[in-house]
Amino acid sequence: MSTDKSISPADANLIRAAVETAIPHRAPMLLVDEIIEQSATEIHCRKTFVGDEFFTQGHFPNYPLVPGVILCECALQSGAILLAQHAPAADVVPVATRLDGVKFKKMVRPGDTIDVYATLNEVVSTAYFLTAKIMVAGKLAARLDFACTLATPE
Repeated sequence: MSTDKSISPADANLIRAAVETAIPHRAPMLLVDEIIEQSATEIHCRKTFVGDEFFTQGHFPNYPLVPGVILCECALQSGAILLAQHAPAADVVPVATRLDGVKFKKMVRPGDTIDVYATLNEVVSTAYFLTAKIMVAGKLAARLDFACTLATPE
């Protein structure tokens, strides 16, 4: 059995298409590379930061770091993919309404791959309450609780 983990360009396009089908985000703000696993209430997504992203160019010179707000956005987008299966219509857009208890534990740098685990905890009317953990190299990089709603673009 081969240990080569590279994927073909065709497979990469299928993976990207699955993400882009679930959420409206596009480059340069599409911050989920692939969906690893998903159930009705949990999702595991992955993102690799390559280093040429606009947000690391000045954060910080000579020691680039992925900003915490970008890590939060990775969690929000993973949650949005999870919520896509709960959407009452195809033309809704996931919108963040709250971030709580955000904690950053480990720096994420260009070249790092993060694993995002989001869990849907509760649904109250049109409000969805989730928790996310962001892991890098098997260690907790960040965690947060957040809420979203599904809005209809006008």
